[in-house]
This record gives sequence, C-alpha cells and structure tokens, in this order.
Amino acid sequence: MSETLTKAAARNIFYGGTAFFFVVFVALTAHSVTKANAIAAANPVTPSVAAGKHVWEKHACIDCHTLMGEGAYFAPELGNVWVRYGGREDAAGARDALKAWIQGQPSGIEGRRQMPQFNLSDQEIDNLADFLKWTSEVDTQNWPPKVSG
Repeated sequence: MSETLTKAAARNIFYGGTAFFFVVFVALTAHSVTKANAIAAANPVTPSVAAGKHVWEKHACIDCHTLMGEGAYFAPELGNVWVRYGGREDAAGARDALKAWIQGQPSGIEGRRQMPQFNLSDQEIDNLADFLKWTSEVDTQNWPPKVSG
C-alpha cells in the first residue's frame, strides 16, 4: 500500500463519504418525520388546546415556568402539573384545583416566590388546563424524572 494519499483516492473518499452521510441524513429525516407524525396523531391539538397555548404565550408563562424542560427555572415545571393534581384519576377535580390555584395567586406568604394575578376568565383557565393536560399526555420519555417537576 502506498504511503501517500493520491489525488484520486482523496476525491473518492470525499465523494464516498458525502454520499454515505447524505443517505444517513435522508434516513434520519424520514425517521424523524414519521415519529413526529405518529406523535401528532396520538395527541391531536383541539381548538381548546390551541386556545390554552395562546393563553400560555399571551401571559409569557415560560418566562418563569418550564414546559417539557424548556423555559425558565424560577417556578415549577408544568409539563406534568396535570398528573401532580391528579388529572388522570379525577379530571374535574384537577381542573377545579388548577382553577383555584390560579385564582388564589398571589398567596401573600412571606418569603415565597409569588405568581402574579393575571385575572384570567374561567374560559381562559379551562383552555389553559386543556393545554396542560395535553402536554402531560405527550411522550417525553420520562422527562422530567420526578412528578414533582
């Protein structure tokens, strides 16, 4: 075997590597699209969920909270708040508890971080609850690792 890399060998390595990694890129893209479509089919976005996301964005909840690991770390993770409030066992009770929590803020407890009062309507709170329920049903591969967020 030759000790030097010829121009033709370098060109063949370049083109072969380019072709190989292009095929890998296309295969991974197809896999990602297939997986994303399966997730979307398993968790359809209803008008109420979309309206709840709008409430989330309008009041910049992500400035304090995380959602599925994205956002600020000032306040608790909310991707699994529906589970923490018992929404899988008692959806109506969880919805009422979330509504009471949001309407009861700020709590006025000295030394605690306080959530501001956004004066959300009952419909906005219901939509937000639907959005948080939807996020809790997305397969996040066990993230966050603890239900407590």
